[in-house]
Amino acid sequence: MSLPPPAAPTLARLRAYAAGTLWQTPDLQAALDRLGFLQADPIRAPARAQDLTLMQRVPGYRAGELERRYAELDVEEDYFPNYGFVSREVWTLLHPRPARAWGIEQDAPGLMDRVLAHVQEVEDLHPRQAAEVFGRTRVQNGWGGGSNATTRALEALHHSGRLRIARRESGVKVYAPPRVHPGPQDTPERLRALVLVLARLYAPASEAGLRLLVGLSSNEHAGLRATLKEMVGDGTLTRAVVEGAAYLWPQGEFSEQPALSGVRIVAPFDPLVWDRRRFEHLHGWVYRFEAYTPPAKRTMGYYALPLFSAEKAVGWANLSVSGGELNSEIGLIPGVRRTAAFERSLKAELERYRAFLGLGD
Repeated sequence: MSLPPPAAPTLARLRAYAAGTLWQTPDLQAALDRLGFLQADPIRAPARAQDLTLMQRVPGYRAGELERRYAELDVEEDYFPNYGFVSREVWTLLHPRPARAWGIEQDAPGLMDRVLAHVQEVEDLHPRQAAEVFGRTRVQNGWGGGSNATTRALEALHHSGRLRIARRESGVKVYAPPRVHPGPQDTPERLRALVLVLARLYAPASEAGLRLLVGLSSNEHAGLRATLKEMVGDGTLTRAVVEGAAYLWPQGEFSEQPALSGVRIVAPFDPLVWDRRRFEHLHGWVYRFEAYTPPAKRTMGYYALPLFSAEKAVGWANLSVSGGELNSEIGLIPGVRRTAAFERSLKAELERYRAFLGLGD
């Protein structure tokens, strides 16, 4: 006699599962390995998105620590599917990416091969040094503007996995040969592993959100969409419909999470809030990232950070630094009361931010 399928989880349990992705580990490398992919963003309000994501998972983490320690960490700047940082394990799954035609190969035939050979000879190369060696020829970039041909060649070589980012100098990428050899190209096992990285990172993933992420990554790995469908079909990914929305997560990994206590203020690109459709379904209101919205049309602020109380998103915070002090503007959704307990938890979270930003050191 076969057992009936397990009952679908409630919305509250899904929220608890999602909040559990704000796990804590005292080791930065362990956090990067567990995340697999960390989305990056250059805006500092009050710090870059990658630092905001890490400060929620690595106690004592300080803004800029990832950049300062980058050379000693097993991590690479890369795309999956957005730009950010990937663990060494994920990098070997991403590369070699399938061959593609690069515009720079048509605009400056042979330049990529010459630049690659030069980097292998000198070990690392700044774009300024590349321009001195290969000239400052301007070519059209993908946005209709002009770029230095050698810079575009370096970017194409990095994207294809033939070069890595060794470090940054004043924010400018310095390129070097990869530290490890990539694995076999797009085997079924490799594609399944890539889908699992995304499914774990954004778990419990809305089916629509995971399909979007897989679709974006399919530009480089054509079999990912079919692999996702296969993994749902064979049960590697569990599928459940909760209050009208379909969710996916790795089989056997839905577990009861310890209750998230206190107030947490997270980055707009944190895995906890990245999927805006899931956010609205789980929390009942629409969060908007308005950095690129005209000021007159903003409802939350330039870089509003989602604010959680326990496991529910209840508002947002705009944080800024001036005169060595942290300024905060808090917005709450209707019905949320600023109780004494809430105020204590909010004060503790803002103190964590002050330490993270190095204020008062």
